[in-house]
Amino acid sequence: MRALVEAGVPVAAVIANRADAPGVDFARSHRLPVAVVAHTAYPTRERFDEALAAEIDRHAPRLVALAGFMRILTPAFTRRYEGRLLNIHPSLLPAFPGLHTHARALEAGVRIHGCTVHFVTADLDHGPIVIQAAVPVQPDDDEDRLAARVLAQEHRIYPQAVRWFLDGKLAIERGAVRVREPGARQWLLADQPA
Repeated sequence: MRALVEAGVPVAAVIANRADAPGVDFARSHRLPVAVVAHTAYPTRERFDEALAAEIDRHAPRLVALAGFMRILTPAFTRRYEGRLLNIHPSLLPAFPGLHTHARALEAGVRIHGCTVHFVTADLDHGPIVIQAAVPVQPDDDEDRLAARVLAQEHRIYPQAVRWFLDGKLAIERGAVRVREPGARQWLLADQPA
């Protein structure tokens, strides 16, 4: 979220499910509208998602960008925002969906790791891929070093994906995302300029 704000992406509101989320203080310090919809206040995931959707809809955003939102969303919620709900995930999807991606990548011995911006669907960490960035896995990497290099790439590609969406340059064709911009690259290598 911080990378989106610092990149100048317009933000209608920041909505969190935890009042202590780091992004809440950052958003307030930047005078952005903030709302907290505590998932613990609702008896079911469906009721929470209904309350979350009501708060989102109150701000009438063109796009919902998940950033550090660690909740599994219901199929009804993902359908409601289909085609305008983005997520950033710290792996080169479809590899390593879910949690602990960096540790799992190291355990698997992969030589390339990275991050993915994708449209959210009801299937966890699936959906049409907008852009990916790859980083080499170094022989002396541990989870923290690898995570830091991947996070730097997340901060590069998420603002790019959001800009493409807001500029009307993304199209989903036969389940794949195409960027309608000459020369647009939907992949980056860590040592290449954006």
